[in-house]
Amino acid sequence: MLRFLSFCIFFSLISCTLIGPDYKRPEINLPNTYHQEINKDNVLTDLNMWWKLYQDPALNELMDKALVKNTDINAAIARVEESGAYLKEVDAALLPEVGLNSQALRNRVTTTGTKISNTALTSGLRKDYLVRLGTSFELDFWGKLRRAKESARAEYLASQFSKDTVELTLQSLLASNYLLLRSTDSQILALKANVKYREENLALTKKRLEGGLVSALDVHQAEAAFNNLSAQLSDLMRQREIIFNQLTVLSGDMNLVIPELTIDTLITPPTPPSGLPSSLLEARPDVREAEQMMIAANANIGVAKAALFPTISLTANFGAQSAALSNLNKSGSDIWGAGLGLSLPIFDSGRVRAKIDQATAKQKQALSYYESSVQNAFKEVNNALVSLKEYTEQENDLKLTQDAAKKAMDIASNRYKTGYSSYIEYLDAQRVYNDASIGYIQKRQLRLMASVELFKSLGGGWQSQTH
Repeated sequence: MLRFLSFCIFFSLISCTLIGPDYKRPEINLPNTYHQEINKDNVLTDLNMWWKLYQDPALNELMDKALVKNTDINAAIARVEESGAYLKEVDAALLPEVGLNSQALRNRVTTTGTKISNTALTSGLRKDYLVRLGTSFELDFWGKLRRAKESARAEYLASQFSKDTVELTLQSLLASNYLLLRSTDSQILALKANVKYREENLALTKKRLEGGLVSALDVHQAEAAFNNLSAQLSDLMRQREIIFNQLTVLSGDMNLVIPELTIDTLITPPTPPSGLPSSLLEARPDVREAEQMMIAANANIGVAKAALFPTISLTANFGAQSAALSNLNKSGSDIWGAGLGLSLPIFDSGRVRAKIDQATAKQKQALSYYESSVQNAFKEVNNALVSLKEYTEQENDLKLTQDAAKKAMDIASNRYKTGYSSYIEYLDAQRVYNDASIGYIQKRQLRLMASVELFKSLGGGWQSQTH
């Protein structure tokens, strides 16, 4: 019996065919390189901890906390564990299931009916002891179980890439919010400096009014300018608290403390070299997840098609049975059995065909989703590249604008104090300088956030073609 079982298992493993289509990666027509180019000389290889390129210890600490404490990350890890357990369950179906069955019975039987032993005839009691090992095993002739394993393995890999997508999204969101916080702190410092300017101007204008050098109009204009800027400062303080609260949730640290630092101290990360190949999109976890879901859907077609063919199962058992417990180990008590079963659908009103059509439709959906993921990834990279390029040029221009506006304000201040210009001229110079300062800070923020978006869209970074 054991030889028979071994032969059936061996035969099922070496001679079975796989029903259903084998996976082949679809070809997607994309340009070889991206539309935008930034730097022809820069080379960088860093696909993991890209945020460390900003050289900010506070940002590094936030990332370390988020990757451990963030609830979305922990949920994604749990989904990976669930998929891994399901893969083990499906994998176990390829091997025989062995069970032990034992029982001890004592029952009363008829003494006038069927022919029974002399002991049962006098007492009406019968005893039965049984110990038996049994197995049931579906022979995977058509590859249904192997296709199911192929699907489960693809889903398991997809869950891992899904976790990577969650991590990358969290990292980019955390970095962007941190940059926004740094930008807000810089704007607050700039506004505080300008508020101080206007407070001093208000005090100076009041003194000049007392001396009869200016009219009350100048004082009211100075008060309006001071109060308006104070209101802007108050609103920025409100925005900072909201951004900070978002960072506490993202990092998972409800006792988070972040010092007030300016955005100018951040290092601008290297820009990518020219001629980046679009094949880098394969490194994006969401694209890889979409491909694995397509592989799973493709394998499920084979699972559905296998239902058109006979299901062949093997059963076997071996044990001992006796009326007396002491006789179970005697040779005459041995029992065994072995058999093959075959089940073939004859008429099911098209149910199996319908399931095959469902599996095929899901495979088409997965293919469309994969193509959409690749195309969307290509678009995101190009958008990030053009944003980084344009924001870099705008930041440089606004820095020059800020420097020029500061010089103009100083000149207007001296002219106003010596009586060569009106207060409205000085006030306008102050407004231009304030707007230029805030504009420069915001544009630097956008440039840095565009670099974060580029890291995210490339799946964490890029690798030089020379490596």
